[in-house]
Amino acid sequence: MPRKSSSLVFVAGLIPLALVTLRPWPGMAQGPANPPAAPAKPISAEQSVATSQTPQAHDLTATDLEAFLDGVMPIELKADDIAGAVVAVVKDGHPLFARGYGYADVAKKSPVTTDGTLFRPGSISKLFTWTAIMQQVEAGKLDLDHDVNDYLDFKIPATYPQPITLRNLMTHTPGFEESFKNLIQDGNATHIMPLGPYLAGHVPARIYPPGPVPAYSNYGAALAGYIVQRVSGEPFADYIDKHIFKPLGMTHSTFAQPLPPDLKPLMSQGYITASDPPHPFEVLVVSPAGALSTTADDISHFMIAHLQNGEYNGATILRPETSMLMHSAQTGPHPALDKMALGFYENNLNGHRIIGHGGDTVYFHSQLGLIPDENVGLFVSYNSAGKGNLGGRAALFENFMDRYFPAPKPNQPALASAKQDVQELAGYYRSSRRSEKSILSLESAFDQVKVVANSDGTITVNGLGGPGSDYKNMREIAPSVFHSPRDSSRIAFARDASGQPVLCLDFPVFVYQRVPWYKNTALNSVLFFGSLIVFGLALVFWPLAAILRWHYGRPLELTPRERQARRMARVVCLIDAAFVLSWIAFGAFVEQNLSLLSDSFDPWMRLIQLAGLLGIIGMFVVVYNAWRSWGNRERWFWSKAGETLIALACIGLTFFVLNWHVLALSLNY
Repeated sequence: MPRKSSSLVFVAGLIPLALVTLRPWPGMAQGPANPPAAPAKPISAEQSVATSQTPQAHDLTATDLEAFLDGVMPIELKADDIAGAVVAVVKDGHPLFARGYGYADVAKKSPVTTDGTLFRPGSISKLFTWTAIMQQVEAGKLDLDHDVNDYLDFKIPATYPQPITLRNLMTHTPGFEESFKNLIQDGNATHIMPLGPYLAGHVPARIYPPGPVPAYSNYGAALAGYIVQRVSGEPFADYIDKHIFKPLGMTHSTFAQPLPPDLKPLMSQGYITASDPPHPFEVLVVSPAGALSTTADDISHFMIAHLQNGEYNGATILRPETSMLMHSAQTGPHPALDKMALGFYENNLNGHRIIGHGGDTVYFHSQLGLIPDENVGLFVSYNSAGKGNLGGRAALFENFMDRYFPAPKPNQPALASAKQDVQELAGYYRSSRRSEKSILSLESAFDQVKVVANSDGTITVNGLGGPGSDYKNMREIAPSVFHSPRDSSRIAFARDASGQPVLCLDFPVFVYQRVPWYKNTALNSVLFFGSLIVFGLALVFWPLAAILRWHYGRPLELTPRERQARRMARVVCLIDAAFVLSWIAFGAFVEQNLSLLSDSFDPWMRLIQLAGLLGIIGMFVVVYNAWRSWGNRERWFWSKAGETLIALACIGLTFFVLNWHVLALSLNY
């Protein structure tokens, strides 16, 4: 999964919550919520300035693809401990190559096949939902710029004057905060919450006005699917089956959960690594956002249809003008970077515009890309996360482009004004795709990007690095636009309404916003972990000091009130330590079982919050104890200092808890 913070087990537990999410294209700058970019060979500054010659292109044929993919895929599966994968390439309206690699079931040694093995392509499912939206736009039942509340049987709160529109949903600009609760259920679940009641009962807070700020939203995509269901009068899964799968001959594809009896035996197992046991079928309550099960052959039909402006083998799922509108650029965080289309996101690589989508569940990880000017599409899916940080699919796509559509690397000289420009960009930034008002806002306390201005006019961006590196040294090649010689990725800085810099990626579905001092990860790491260390030391030295005093005959000279206050201060330390450790344990458990993020875990969450509340109340006792200690002239200086340090730790933890809404009354996260 995405990069894990070395400093926080809690974040490690929450990172897999980006399930049914998206992935950046190769060559993009990416942040903590995304996997590393494809490995790139280090180059010198002199090499990066010079324009390289164009490599010799290979002919895109089935024979050459076979040699290329049969050479790289088995090696990758073995190196990254991945059970199985499938690749499909289409060209000029026909399947060109498709092959399965490895196993669909490791224990049974069942091989992956392109026509008989189902994979879960995660958020690539959204492309089907967006296609259904465009079908209903064609039918005149939907308007891209109309208030979505008029299509619903419940209301999205009017937090801002501007209404949320379907165009906002399709470009990930509705302004919702991230939400996780009840998003995924164990495959053995006997009851799946219906889509409508789920959406009505889990409306995320609106933290941005619609339009200006991209923030990728699974909820928004599921909302679009529910709108299709309502205006068509057909259950969402049935609608997709009738209006997309059947016309395209996708006979082994479904959004149904659990799987229909005829498809269930074809489902690949899902793995963390091939060495681990398989996991149950993942049930996604927000099914339009990521519940598709399909084969490589079936997805080839979908790629061909979109490359041919809605037509496949004589069947039409979209009119050409509708398809071209869907593929056209709509919005983007910065004019110099890639844009969002209607549902697809774009990338420009080797001089070609690519549109597509990535997708992930916990166990399956996929990428789909279309190259319209070459009439070529590529799909790859893995049934394991593996141990390669999910960089394989990005590397595969980049290597595919370099082999068949190579282009020289452009000259990227640095600006003369770079040294002056970079100073005001330094600071901490957090993703716009985040929980802001719920208890899980805690994740962004630690998951931040740090921009450092270097004396040579470059910037170091900690948190955007690829494999083997946790940083990128980037130089300014145009005003507020930066380039990495290491892997050719770009970032740019825009300004928000208040004039603060916003870090934008070549990945238009979220940005990074500058955080104020009291929200930055350096301070919050000190408060969170520093307080835990102080509490731990206080609890260790409490009995140890008593033993030493007994041994040397030096009892504490305290009044009964002072003795009681000191004892209560240690009890508060114990409560606060339990509170902090509970959050860490919560993250670790969630990493193993995302279904814990559900109503069933609410009693435990309330218990954790109760400990935090008691700790805040106890802070006043601890501060009183420290104050009393300084009034006792008989007490040793270091004893007074210790009591003061405990008080500061309690104050710091209280600030942290209130700052990140850890005691929020609502458990709708």
